[in-house]
Amino acid sequence: MEDVEEGRTARKRRAIIEAAAEVFLQHGYIGASMDQVAAKAAVSKQTVYKQFADKEHLFAEIILGRTSVLGDQLARAYATLDDATDPLPALRDVGRQLLQSLSRPEVLQLRRLVIAEADRFPDVSGTWWQQAFHPSLVLLGEAMERMAGRGLLRELPDPTLAAYHFAGLVMYKPMNRMMFAGSSAVTPPDELEHLADSAADVFLAAYGPRKE
Repeated sequence: MEDVEEGRTARKRRAIIEAAAEVFLQHGYIGASMDQVAAKAAVSKQTVYKQFADKEHLFAEIILGRTSVLGDQLARAYATLDDATDPLPALRDVGRQLLQSLSRPEVLQLRRLVIAEADRFPDVSGTWWQQAFHPSLVLLGEAMERMAGRGLLRELPDPTLAAYHFAGLVMYKPMNRMMFAGSSAVTPPDELEHLADSAADVFLAAYGPRKE
């Protein structure tokens, strides 16, 4: 019976988190209320407060959960570089996966929300940077360093910086467009592929193996 109760509690918690994510993304942090969350999750407000002390804790839980999922997705993409025998198609593929992960509407909406609340909740919003984006680029830099060890890239004095250079080449144009112009300004898939491919070309011009 205890296991059944624990399962029911876990389901309610998941429902609250999913409902809260929708409410926060739709109304922003200020406009969101625990009443709205409870109604969307089909639970009582008392149940919401039993799981989360206040709106800030609920917001933090959403950011932590979403950043963890995004970080795992990017880590899997970077891990494919360990099987690369040709750096150009491998980096093009990683660039495409990076753009696909970060240009999803729900990721863009959450990113805007995090930025909007950065001054109000620096510790919470900073989680996006500290536990997702930066660590993922450290992982990318480590994968690139291993590529350099196999002769696929030149020696990298600062692998993490090289990873930032690559991510900047891939992301700068489409991410700025979508962040400022709204979710409707989605970059067409063929343009995303072109941007990823071009980024790999430019990156290898700087970091590719030195020609004898």
